[in-house]
Amino acid sequence: MKNAIIAIDKSKSYRVYIADTTDMVQQAADIHDTTPLGTAGLGRVATGAGLMGIMLKNDSEKLTVNFKGDGPAGQILATAYGDGSVKALIANPHVDLPLNEDGKLDVGGSLGIGELTVIKDIGLKEPYIGTIALVDGEIADDLTAYFYISEQQNSSVALGVKVERDLSVGAAGGMIIQMLPDAAEGVVDALEKMLGDMDPMTTIISRVKARSAGLSGRGLLQEIMDEIFKDMPEEFQPEILDTREIKWECDCSRERIEAALATIGSDDLREIIEEDGQAELQCHFCLKKYQFNKDELTEILERLQH
Repeated sequence: MKNAIIAIDKSKSYRVYIADTTDMVQQAADIHDTTPLGTAGLGRVATGAGLMGIMLKNDSEKLTVNFKGDGPAGQILATAYGDGSVKALIANPHVDLPLNEDGKLDVGGSLGIGELTVIKDIGLKEPYIGTIALVDGEIADDLTAYFYISEQQNSSVALGVKVERDLSVGAAGGMIIQMLPDAAEGVVDALEKMLGDMDPMTTIISRVKARSAGLSGRGLLQEIMDEIFKDMPEEFQPEILDTREIKWECDCSRERIEAALATIGSDDLREIIEEDGQAELQCHFCLKKYQFNKDELTEILERLQH
């Protein structure tokens, strides 16, 4: 199901990426058994990474966004590919704090003081790595600052996750607006006014879904975009270029886990064989478990020694 769009305005002054990631965030929350606060943080990071992923030129290119702080959540990390697949983790899925002064889930407090690191692997010899100090840990502001500081790209990021009383994800989504070179006069002022007046992403998504029951895919995304940009001057109205899918997909495999097991070294592997006679490894992203018996471990050890 297409749940993301890439659009450009009529004056070719800015590009916009919009996604409804409600289902993906629900899947992430189910896998990691998160508290509402954990769901909000994990969902925002996964959504932001997914939007950044569809900005990549090729399906096989990937990026990782890593939010690491001294707060109780510890770390929230997501990896996204150019094809729209996303996997994510939170170090403490059961993080819990009182609501912040605005009465909202305190994602910034859960991360505390720390850093955001973005690693882009786009097929060059070395990956691109950019690191900034967290602005407020609320994710959207941090990504906006990252684009400006590390990529010299004027951007605006909006992300949201609404958790219902029954702990399900009522709505989740995001938008990234990026200015293009030689932007038309007046477009920045128009965008700033629009963003200043804009309701939260989850409010817009919920409102559009409520009045457009049964609408999905491109039609729903068009409605969401129209709602966001309804007061933009006609000459700066965005038009859809492409529809994409941002989805939860972990690319772990037995071969990858085996390769990770081989990196611990011969001595530690021999110790596991002698003391435990088996090993169980778990993927941090999807929590799938992989079992290795004594014969399999011995085979890995023998390969290491040759």
